[in-house]
Amino acid sequence: MENALNLDTVLLAENKKDLIILDQTLLPNECKYLTMNRAEDIWEAIYSLRVRGAPAIGVAGGYGYYVLADQVETEDMDTFVAECTKIMEYLNSSRPTAVNLSWALNRMHGVLLAEKDGKTVAEMKVRLMQEADAIREEDIQISRNIGAYGFELLEKLGKGVGVMTHCNAGTLATAKYGTALAPIYIALENGWDGKQDLHVYCDETRPLLQGARLSAYEMQAAGVDTYVQCDNMASYTMKSGKIGIIFVGCDRVAANGDFANKIGTSGVAIIAKHYGIPFYVCAPSSTIDMTMESGDEIRIEQRKPEEVTEMWYAQRMAPEGVGVVNPAFDVTDHSLVTGIITEKGIATAPFKESFERMGIKPVEKFVDKK
Repeated sequence: MENALNLDTVLLAENKKDLIILDQTLLPNECKYLTMNRAEDIWEAIYSLRVRGAPAIGVAGGYGYYVLADQVETEDMDTFVAECTKIMEYLNSSRPTAVNLSWALNRMHGVLLAEKDGKTVAEMKVRLMQEADAIREEDIQISRNIGAYGFELLEKLGKGVGVMTHCNAGTLATAKYGTALAPIYIALENGWDGKQDLHVYCDETRPLLQGARLSAYEMQAAGVDTYVQCDNMASYTMKSGKIGIIFVGCDRVAANGDFANKIGTSGVAIIAKHYGIPFYVCAPSSTIDMTMESGDEIRIEQRKPEEVTEMWYAQRMAPEGVGVVNPAFDVTDHSLVTGIITEKGIATAPFKESFERMGIKPVEKFVDKK
């Protein structure tokens, strides 16, 4: 089984014309890369979770913007800007909840608007490629920093700690290392024994099973003592005393510390509060949306009912015509959060003040929120 750290989730092809992604819908049974340069294919890859995880989506958005901008055939800068605006708005419509996508697209478009004067279109295309590369390289360092802060928490608990996570916020969800699983990778780099010193419990994460398919794959491949549990077993495991800390990722954090993550996260947080287990959110600062006062403002994506009723089954498992509730995310209240681990440090309540002390500010938007 290939160590997931050796896999590139998102990268630019050597020809500088194509976006390459690891198709995560096929893991853990098949490791396949997709090469694409059509807007529809890039949009579909993001929407269908072929590339997934907020940071990885951001990297894909940056490269997708560049690849499509590079195809615009014009020497007129105003025309180029108008076409890039269409690219930005189209790609942004694929995943409305994950702020990293709009953040990366805004960053790319902001570079275009800020630097277009005095440059030719050809020069601007090179500059956009450089910015997309920078987004990816920064994401790797951000993940390492988050992992280092999380590892400090593991050290305080001591070797043999049990870690619970929900969904997948590992290296597959980023350019490398991940967010919620980054502390595990850093612990291994620091000599911890994966079988003796670490025990990771992965919520299955229905209906798309990212925990069972991806987090469990990552941890087992890295040599960590790993367990998969159905989402409704989390209370049992926590009550048993096996869990010392919980790390989860997120797709958007509001200024007050409310955050959206894969559906089921809020239930884990509520149970953890009941049993007194520390609950940490691992979030790059780009995921923190200071323009939103609370989680009430976060738009929750509703996905196709087939993901619940038949996607993973040989035969349909629910009656024809039954109604289906299939939100991709839920919002966890800040009162349930012990801390939010960013690359700048660990924020604690009151979170807005912590974020401001870290220098996290509202980002100027070039994409309208719907």
